[in-house]
Amino acid sequence: MPRTLRCFIGVAVALPLAIATTIAVAGLHDHMATADIIVVPGNTVLADGTPSPRLAARLDAALDLYRTHRSKRIFVSGGIGREGFDEAASMAAYLFGHGVPDAAIVRDRLGATTEATAVNARAYMSKSGLTTALVATQYFHVARTRLALERQGVTVTGQVHARIVELRDAYSQAREVVGYAAYRLKR
Repeated sequence: MPRTLRCFIGVAVALPLAIATTIAVAGLHDHMATADIIVVPGNTVLADGTPSPRLAARLDAALDLYRTHRSKRIFVSGGIGREGFDEAASMAAYLFGHGVPDAAIVRDRLGATTEATAVNARAYMSKSGLTTALVATQYFHVARTRLALERQGVTVTGQVHARIVELRDAYSQAREVVGYAAYRLKR
């Protein structure tokens, strides 16, 4: 095999692995700060309308921040999933059922993507005079969520990752490498 081809293959393998490692390390490093609001991106809702274990773990991470007085509001964002349920409504019901007052929960029913969540969070924050946010999501999704919010002018002061590990995380991590690279190259 020619040396140039070997180098190309080496870079083609090493670069995504380096990005994946960077994303994982950054996402696993929780930074407990205070902020005006906690942003929780949506995820799968079960057939009975309750959050999937993955989504519940995100919400539990946000609950920890809320209960330790890191923020007084939680912004739940999602769209209508394949199951036909409003992710934001399911997330809000979960939080309410775990003691968060309804007035502290902000529902974004149009956050079907990470970028839409960031745009909608910024719009709500601007209207409400808020400037800082915490992120609560899976470790592999933290970097892209932070980037999307920061691109909207939101100051992200900290982050926590959901305490769940699933077999599908390997796929999600690979998908996140592509997603993060696309976000980085977008502007």
